[in-house]
Amino acid sequence: MKDSTLAIHAGYQKGEFGTMSVPIYQTTAYEFRDSQHAANLFELKELGNIYTRLMNPTTDILEKRFCALEQGAASLATASGASAVFYAFANVAGCGDNIILAKQAYGGTLTLAAHTLKRFGIEARFFDVTNPSELEELIDEKTKMIFFEVIPNPSVVVCDIEKIVKIANKHGVLTCADNTVSTPIICKPLTLGVDITVSSTSKYASGNGSTLGGMITERINLKDKLKDNSRYAHFNEPDLSYHGLIYTNLDLPPFILRSRLAMQRDFGATPSPHNSWLLIQGLETLSLRMVQHSKSALEIAKFLKSHPKVKSVNYPALNQKELVDKYFKDGMASGLLSFELDSKEVAQKVAESTKIFSLVVNIGDSKSIITHPASTTHQQLSKQELKDAGVPEGLIRLSVGLEDSSDLIEDLKEAIAKV
Repeated sequence: MKDSTLAIHAGYQKGEFGTMSVPIYQTTAYEFRDSQHAANLFELKELGNIYTRLMNPTTDILEKRFCALEQGAASLATASGASAVFYAFANVAGCGDNIILAKQAYGGTLTLAAHTLKRFGIEARFFDVTNPSELEELIDEKTKMIFFEVIPNPSVVVCDIEKIVKIANKHGVLTCADNTVSTPIICKPLTLGVDITVSSTSKYASGNGSTLGGMITERINLKDKLKDNSRYAHFNEPDLSYHGLIYTNLDLPPFILRSRLAMQRDFGATPSPHNSWLLIQGLETLSLRMVQHSKSALEIAKFLKSHPKVKSVNYPALNQKELVDKYFKDGMASGLLSFELDSKEVAQKVAESTKIFSLVVNIGDSKSIITHPASTTHQQLSKQELKDAGVPEGLIRLSVGLEDSSDLIEDLKEAIAKV
């Protein structure tokens, strides 16, 4: 089935009552048939609902639907995009290990890796996403993951996915791509050889800024890469916290299984059933929205590129068309773009002067958003770190919504005229 059909129907059987809308199973716990049934569930002899921290029928439908769009083996929904990223890192790395990240990434992810994980004894190393060959000098026997964003927020510089995957596979290292901005409608990294995707479903998957959520998805046959791989001994040795099970010995997707049984069990960043239901509603229109977001963003990028006060514009469909045509569906490049003005002060003035664009730090909303990353989402980075991340102090990030593009262009024209 095509994406627009999967986004409406995947993962849901109407059942006894034939409800067209997916029900919200707003419950904490589930009654077992008897003691043996309970024991079987806890021993994984049967699969089923135990407690909503681990699984929930509404969330299960969301996970199956998102997994179908990503063309993966299994998905795990989390309470936020940040928790999805943390789970992905913590599921493979421990004290003494390292993770390699693209410098061009969301500020919160960079802070998590460089500062918070450091206190767990996990080292963060960084490479330029436009120069994947740097990975060769960074990978060693303790490297557990290579992480990058398909469309980096807010530098908006698309990478060559296949080059990163090739280097990672050469060394037997897992790759993880953040697919938040592109969404599985525009790009399916798992079909390109990426091992894991993470997404903040708070963004485009929701579509209206009402819901927090995250998602992790693993590719089909990932077990073949983990099986007997010395980098990932904990997937191949008995897990003493769960009856001594060995994840790669089970006929279940091992990365997501361990994410659920260890990460979700112990850290508990679980979505509420109501939030899962809201995200299911968002997915139903995602394929339509991504077309319009992309169309309007390209029109605005062309306007900004022609403006004499704009130093540069970052939008893949405008200046990285070869990679967009290679990896993205129908030339779409999502609704995120950025442009640089003369200084931090000028950028802040423009951000404060728009009338339709709202000064907000979210992205992927139906309403258009303007952000000055250097003083908000990336404020915690030093000047050098900002430069490395592709976030000069005069950079403005736009999340182009679903308003008429001519109104948005006029709004930007008037705001820039004031500086």
